[in-house]
Amino acid sequence: MKWATRARVHVDRAASAWLIRRFIDPAADFIFITDPADVPSDATAFDMRGVELSHHQDRCTFETLLTRYDLTADPALEEIGHIIHEADLDDGLYDAPAAAGLDVLIRGLTLAGDDDQSTLAVTNRLFDGLYEYVRQQLLGRRPPA
Repeated sequence: MKWATRARVHVDRAASAWLIRRFIDPAADFIFITDPADVPSDATAFDMRGVELSHHQDRCTFETLLTRYDLTADPALEEIGHIIHEADLDDGLYDAPAAAGLDVLIRGLTLAGDDDQSTLAVTNRLFDGLYEYVRQQLLGRRPPA
């Protein structure tokens, strides 16, 4: 399935793309646009004004996806949602110390990357690692030294 979002990937878009590919649509094909009017009719739009899968109420797009696709039962995804929320919205709603570092890393990747697809390739691995780290922590296991 095609998924469309704004160009110039940042933390919420990168995390949302990872969530889509990892838990919602493993065959997801992402396209990046500059004008929301350019979303193809066969694509599902996310992280854009006026679409279902975006910021709503006090939630970032990642949190909206968790709710919409019934992924809230996974405590690791819930915790990552808090981190993404704070990195994207910085409203102090959650105590998520990892948010600032994640924000810096993804901003840097965006600045250093050639295009949005290459940024997603790197951030996918980053989010795989974050998911496993959070999952192990929630299981009561010590993080690696």
